[in-house]
Amino acid sequence: MTFIPMQETFLITVSGSDRPGLTNAFASILAEAGATLLDIGQAVIHNSLTFGLMVQVESDMTASLIGALEEEARSAGVKVRIKPVSEDNYREWIGEQKQQRFIITLLGSRITAAQLASVTRKFTEYGLNIAVMDRLSGRDAASRAENPRMCIQFALTGNHADATALRQSLLSLARDEDFDIAVQEDSIFRRNRRLVVFDMDSTLIQMEVIDELARRAGVYDEVSAITASAMRGEIDFPTSFRRRMALLKGLSGDALDDVANNLPLTQGADRLLRTLKMLGYKTGIISGGFTHFARRLQADLGFDYVYAHELEVVDNRLTGEILGEVIDGQRKAEILREIADKEQIVLAQTIAIGDGANDLPMLSVAGIGVAFHAKPLVRQKAEHSISLMGLDALLYLLGIRDRHLAD
Repeated sequence: MTFIPMQETFLITVSGSDRPGLTNAFASILAEAGATLLDIGQAVIHNSLTFGLMVQVESDMTASLIGALEEEARSAGVKVRIKPVSEDNYREWIGEQKQQRFIITLLGSRITAAQLASVTRKFTEYGLNIAVMDRLSGRDAASRAENPRMCIQFALTGNHADATALRQSLLSLARDEDFDIAVQEDSIFRRNRRLVVFDMDSTLIQMEVIDELARRAGVYDEVSAITASAMRGEIDFPTSFRRRMALLKGLSGDALDDVANNLPLTQGADRLLRTLKMLGYKTGIISGGFTHFARRLQADLGFDYVYAHELEVVDNRLTGEILGEVIDGQRKAEILREIADKEQIVLAQTIAIGDGANDLPMLSVAGIGVAFHAKPLVRQKAEHSISLMGLDALLYLLGIRDRHLAD
């Protein structure tokens, strides 16, 4: 008959000032006792360390192990807590592997303690526990005089939380308390996005191109009013688009180059696109604007795909018509699907970013749909919203830290 030694399970927690070799010292003691590692975790903030290990060890080794750990803690000037874990508690811990998991990203130029309290109160209301809490923004980012930023990422666990209700509750809180927040269910696709598509006007660039053309045509007020009405969802995009195009009839083609030479990029756009390309993402513009300007952005920022309207120009004058179909909201969603199919990417691996009502269909079919500095109607209907930071805040939603990137 084979003898099976009795095993005991312990949770060992060490806290104190961080220094090189501390983890190794405790690991070496556990090695001498022949311990088996079941779990491990560590966090350091401002040189204050906490790390924990769950181990199994033969019962006849426990007394000497505990003594050695306590002696090492005294010598190193840290605290150690050694807690026995029952078989039932251990099995319960294993079962928690099947819990719901969410990634919550909290963003703002600065995050106050009051905002943190409001957000974490919501976690409690929905029965969610914080498994990991970490800062993604740089150490000095929140204290900068120029372009301050703070981003905190929470990994949460829970059971039977209503994901839709949680998201809506947090987005409502963000609107009321002036911060941005994103709620993602943790999945294999969250870690493997591959395609990012953008609206152009008022998203990639800080203007509505058609309004700038209207200014040069002397019909700015009329066109701007139609644009604003369409973005609020009051009239459908094809109708508003054709009305505005008709007002541009006769505008000189030279005005197109004048506007194209002065496109104001949205803050963070260059940094975001540079990073996405470095990481191998496919990128695209899906716009209700015009190819004349989208192609300029493609040349400057390296987009893989461009879908926009081709202006009809005869004798260097706009005819007030376009070549091809109108790209409305539904067509934007179809184009996203077409690009994903071509690249053999599932929609869960896609991200779409836009600001207007005509972007909502595209945002709704993407794995992540982000309303960027959007109108109230769009913010309310989109699952994610960025309103206080530049486009490169999207990198935080991908879990990318400032320290991994150059400014």
